[in-house]
Amino acid sequence: MAYLLRSLLVIMVAGITVTTLTALQWVTLPHSHIQTAIPSFIFLIFIQAFVMFYFIGVARLVENVWNVLQSQQNLHELFDEAPADLEPYKKRVARFVHESALSKRQTIPWTMLMLVLGSIGFLLGGAHDTGMVAKTVHSGVIYGFIAAMLIGFVRQWIYLGKSHILLRDMKGLFGMSRDAM
Repeated sequence: MAYLLRSLLVIMVAGITVTTLTALQWVTLPHSHIQTAIPSFIFLIFIQAFVMFYFIGVARLVENVWNVLQSQQNLHELFDEAPADLEPYKKRVARFVHESALSKRQTIPWTMLMLVLGSIGFLLGGAHDTGMVAKTVHSGVIYGFIAAMLIGFVRQWIYLGKSHILLRDMKGLFGMSRDAM
């Protein structure tokens, strides 16, 4: 899943790049930057939602495993036969909980910033086309959005990799199937 999300993030950045280059008239396409901005922004909304829910889902899965270990109820969900000493498992899962929470904290604010600045920039673009807002206002918000998108892209890329490794380690620890998430 992390590889799919990384691929979709690259497509998102490419779409926004093409839209920006068309707006700056560095690239000439048969349609305007407005016509490329609409599908690019819709794609951005969907991919950011997927990325955000991926990190939320990973954190929730790890927290559920932690809760099972702490309560020692439903251990049959994790083990065929529960070991007598759960401390080594608790230590590793505590690290997983920390790492998944860190991934969520490092990516979701940037996701939200991308969505907010992108929405405002998109709306200001429409306002600029109708003459209600100066071009500098629209451009300024879009440049802020691009900066947030690039920072967010790098953070999401890094933490998607870390979350992928975390899931692989947790599945290996408990012998979960590869299809568990």
